[in-house]
Amino acid sequence: MAFTLPRLPLLANLEGYRVGWLRNDISAGLAIAAVGLPSAIAYPAIAGLPAETGLYASITPLIAYAVFGPSRQLVVGPDAATMTVLAAVLTTVFATSGATVDRVTAAALLALIVGILCLIARLVRLGVLATFLSRPILTGFFAGISLSILVGQIKRFTGVNIESEGLVSPVLELLRQAGSIHWPTLAFALACFALLQVARIYRSPIPGPVIVVFLAVLLSFLFDFEGHGMAVVGDIPQGLPSLVLPRIGNLPIDALLTGGAAIFLVSFGSGVIAARSFATLGGYRVDPNRELTGFGAANFAAGLFGTFPVTASDSRTAVNFAVGGRSQIASLVAAATLMAVLVFLGSVLRILPIAALGAILAATALSLIDLEGLRRIWRVNRIEFVFALIALWGPIGLGVLNGVVIAIAATLIYLLLQAMYPHDALLGRIPGRDGFYKLHRAPDARPVPGFGACMIQDSLLFYNADYVRERLTAIADELPPPAHWLVIDASAIPQIDSTAAEMLGELADELKARDIALGLAELHTDARALLDRAGIIERIGPSMVFEGMEDALDAYEARYGEGKTADGEITANSDAMKTARSIETGGNDGKTRRQEKE
Repeated sequence: MAFTLPRLPLLANLEGYRVGWLRNDISAGLAIAAVGLPSAIAYPAIAGLPAETGLYASITPLIAYAVFGPSRQLVVGPDAATMTVLAAVLTTVFATSGATVDRVTAAALLALIVGILCLIARLVRLGVLATFLSRPILTGFFAGISLSILVGQIKRFTGVNIESEGLVSPVLELLRQAGSIHWPTLAFALACFALLQVARIYRSPIPGPVIVVFLAVLLSFLFDFEGHGMAVVGDIPQGLPSLVLPRIGNLPIDALLTGGAAIFLVSFGSGVIAARSFATLGGYRVDPNRELTGFGAANFAAGLFGTFPVTASDSRTAVNFAVGGRSQIASLVAAATLMAVLVFLGSVLRILPIAALGAILAATALSLIDLEGLRRIWRVNRIEFVFALIALWGPIGLGVLNGVVIAIAATLIYLLLQAMYPHDALLGRIPGRDGFYKLHRAPDARPVPGFGACMIQDSLLFYNADYVRERLTAIADELPPPAHWLVIDASAIPQIDSTAAEMLGELADELKARDIALGLAELHTDARALLDRAGIIERIGPSMVFEGMEDALDAYEARYGEGKTADGEITANSDAMKTARSIETGGNDGKTRRQEKE
């Protein structure tokens, strides 16, 4: 059998490419480079890295994603949220003294770790991790990160070195050192920030950061800002990045691995959200597992060429869509343009004022605060809003890296709260109609005397087994006499674990002592197989396991001759109806049962 190598995604994406699209791709590539240049220079400062690393991160990862990434129009590059997490990781890595490598090398190592994690996740199809952090959690987390970025710009706006951390302490420290503020730097930073807001509000055809960088370089050249005490970017090495395998030295491997995992989770989650948002505009779907390949290749390229982890870039991808880019040729053009900037314009960019970069970062941070998204979460689900606020508080109150842990913990708690209390519903019959209906949704439905029927609407697992047992026991307690059977409609129980299986066995024994037989109907294949292996089917009795609820009712009628009158209608005395409705609302114990809303 002949062996054929798989084609590169770039070649697959270029199938059907038209020559007429080349002009759009070149224009889009130039626009991507223009928009990406300011952030490429500004973002490394968040993590204490030199400006050239941002340019490197805007070149080699773009080429790698263009070749290996599945999306035709997505553009990767530096990302403010990822840089903030990276800054926290680097702080942890260099917390111990005596490191023999610099921050750039550590950042490159982290990029390689992120790349490795992407490829491992791709091999085991863990693209689902992209949705592990829900939108409310990410909305709150990014808002918290944005506030951290804003506070981090105090030094770039004022020239005052701030040592405090958090949200309020740096502001108080600034007030104590008000006499050290470099007022020309503050005035210029505020002017740049105001210009960025004007460009945004009036939707300038030239992106605000491009205007600010151009004017800042021009004014710095004309008025010698550096000579007047204003900090500038400084020398940027001319020439292209070189291929180098970073060395670990004496850096703590555990801190690198845990930090890389945190960066991977945040960058991949935000990257896929960006990819999906633009895929909606482009009319195509995103496969998170395939995106892992593209992001992995991009981060491998970043690590091998001496720069930091990258992910999907909202601003660059938006420009690509706006200008009409049709393929990854636009990314290749953008990378080539930034190569030219490195080679020919490094001496020009060295006089760019740091205050202008601070203004760009502050404006970017504000754009990460999705107030409308928070308002929407508040309207839709107050519980999710609380978790969004918890995720917002994490980066501010405990630091960005701990904020990632808080976001993950909040997600797990939210999932557990949703799964620990499964919905359940009592079932009955509507006279003259087949099938069973939820009593709380169908006013005409009536319980079958002696035949208790209920539905559990979630998996039965160790963390909700006790709650489900309490609910089933309460339902059995309130069944009007004579109660012979309690049958569970298991059609909405996709999974059962060993703990829940043992719970069902114990419940069956308990009910049997009260002359009530427990039955199961419509079990899923895997769930039934587990109950069989655990011996629960034998304890319940094979004759009490049914293919459907109708089969269960037929068996009950054959044994007890109850449930229907001669004309086929259900009999139910008023006491039975009253008791059944009481169970539905938890009337006897004052508790309200979670009911299915659909």
